[in-house]
Amino acid sequence: MSLPVRIGVQLQPQHADYGQIRDAVRRAEDLGVDVVFNWDHFFPLTGDPDGKHFECWTMLGAWAEQTERVQLGALVTCNSYRNPELLADMARTVDHISGGRLILGIGAGWFQKDYDQFGYEFGTAGGRIADLAQALPRIKARWAASNPAPTRQIPVLIGGGGERKTLRVVAEHADVWHSFGDAETLARKSAILDEHGVDVGRDTARLVERSAAVSRPPQEQAEGLLAAGATLLTVGTSGPDYDLSLAAQWVAWRDARG
Repeated sequence: MSLPVRIGVQLQPQHADYGQIRDAVRRAEDLGVDVVFNWDHFFPLTGDPDGKHFECWTMLGAWAEQTERVQLGALVTCNSYRNPELLADMARTVDHISGGRLILGIGAGWFQKDYDQFGYEFGTAGGRIADLAQALPRIKARWAASNPAPTRQIPVLIGGGGERKTLRVVAEHADVWHSFGDAETLARKSAILDEHGVDVGRDTARLVERSAAVSRPPQEQAEGLLAAGATLLTVGTSGPDYDLSLAAQWVAWRDARG
């Protein structure tokens, strides 16, 4: 499908005071990125494992008030941490606070420390994916029953690359698929996603946008990722400094494309 190329930045909510995170959100929007993401964990994923860290969804509510233009979301919400109906209502509320700029990024969950320290059952990868598959229809049903309803059909971004189970869930429910891997991996798994789309009767090549993380300058990564079908490209950056220089290169590249 023909979609505009968009640039995202993931402000990883670790190793920073909240004022530094707030400043990074302001700088990201001023820079011209299209989407600002955080992530849904309770502890840092890199650096000091017991370093500073903040919760995902309360932060998204604050970002919705702080910003005016960018889309917002988690890359990605862990389905295990909240009842699906509660998550749906949280997402609907942030959708309204932001004036219709929320992306519901969601995945099955994987970081065992979060589960152990916060009292969730870790279970198995297969069980967590099955739970995600059951949650998504419940989320959409809760949106349909809400008063007021969401401002529009909230786009659902699903992150993950499991070829047999996760991509089947993506084919059934996602508007955006976030792939973890290089251009070759994206292309190969994108084809598998489209096979699942045929099986479930959904034209995923047309209906599911491809999303990928980028960690190098555009002259090193852009051509391959675009050829593989990616149109949402996201730079990750961590506290306390939140260096946006790489994101600036990607924004300049996007703008130079015309």
